[in-house]
Amino acid sequence: MPLLGLLPRRAWASLLSQLLRPPCASCTGAVRCQSQGTRDLSPQHMVVREKILDLVISCFKRHGAKGMDTPAFELKETLTEKYGEDSGLMYDLKDQGGELLSLRYDLTVPFARYLAMNKVKKMKRYHVGKVWRRESPTIVQGRYREFCQCDFDIAGQFDPMIPDAECLKIMCEILSGLQLGDFLIKMAWKDVRHEMVVKKGLAPEVADRIGDYVQCHGGVSLVEQMFQDPRLSQNKQALEGLGDLKLLFEYLTLFGIADKISFDLSLARGLDYYTGVIYEAVLLQTPTQAGEEPLNVGSVAAGGRYDGLVGMFDPKGHKVPCVGLSIGVERIFYIVEQRMKTKGEKVRTTETQVFVATPQKNFLQERLKLIAELWDSGIKAEMLYKNNPKLLTQLHYCESTGIPLVVIIGEQELKEGVIKIRSVASREEVAIKRENFVAEIQKRLSES
Repeated sequence: MPLLGLLPRRAWASLLSQLLRPPCASCTGAVRCQSQGTRDLSPQHMVVREKILDLVISCFKRHGAKGMDTPAFELKETLTEKYGEDSGLMYDLKDQGGELLSLRYDLTVPFARYLAMNKVKKMKRYHVGKVWRRESPTIVQGRYREFCQCDFDIAGQFDPMIPDAECLKIMCEILSGLQLGDFLIKMAWKDVRHEMVVKKGLAPEVADRIGDYVQCHGGVSLVEQMFQDPRLSQNKQALEGLGDLKLLFEYLTLFGIADKISFDLSLARGLDYYTGVIYEAVLLQTPTQAGEEPLNVGSVAAGGRYDGLVGMFDPKGHKVPCVGLSIGVERIFYIVEQRMKTKGEKVRTTETQVFVATPQKNFLQERLKLIAELWDSGIKAEMLYKNNPKLLTQLHYCESTGIPLVVIIGEQELKEGVIKIRSVASREEVAIKRENFVAEIQKRLSES
């Protein structure tokens, strides 16, 4: 009885909490039900995203990368002081059980933490996952607070510039495969003057001479021009850096992508962990149709070398040189979606190959038998969840969803031991023996 006496109080508490909860936007039109800087993805959006991600991931795998994942949140101390001024954009989680946590800001720092924790000295990996940044979102340019990143990284001590060249090659392959239009990859060194004076020990006047080239951009010819500058060629450290750069362009030429790379010392990327070569890809122009405004989305891919990041997590400070790239998939999604919208392209949201239909009543059991055979044979099939659907409704469903084939079972087919196969596009029908209908469908699908 005492327990029963508590039930009304609990019920009242639950009811009051519902009544006091702020109404949703769908009810009042004033309150948002969705957090700013986020978005829902419709089935049409998911089809586009999956195709783009499939292309990106297949490229990563073609270059020998292994897939991996890390938690969506990390210890706050893991992420702090790794992003410079951008550290203030991290999402901190409320203290849960004594741990101060933050949502991951990118996929690079968790990867470096993983390498140090597991004492991994060499690894080529790709990682596709969501990250979170508390910045002002610009939805019209594909910028969100929650977004997907696609990263490829090479960790380990290797001969100079070979991994760097492969990363640039991968970036070119993906952007070319996506057919977004002409693009250019700008390349430079992180904090050129600071790098040269403080870290490389160059005399300030030599670094200033390098600074004269900041407004220049080009390829091998620019590197050759810097080689011929006496104030640079007489300095050992400067010669070493230029030698690496020349070697990189030699590899890029062998890969057939040197014309896509521009050495541009004015390039600057904000993340603190970059230590050497940095690069970002920009679209030179986005193909437009009549009435379409050119899209300005900024860089669509970026990356660089970060040789000191892993050592920040190692108790003894052991370093593992790393270089990698990140594809800006959200911005790419935005470009592709806008292009499809302008062209009026329709997206098929299912992959159903065959629809099981009947023109008569009381054939649910026969339809269930047929669809089970199709599923068991690995064929993608559907049927309406009704006992007695109208044939016209079933055929309209196939036309509206793009299903190419229909198998029809009725009284006449059952009596003759056959199944009718109908092409939705041509509306032609052919009768096939019941025991052969799966093989006939497989044949037709393989030919289409």
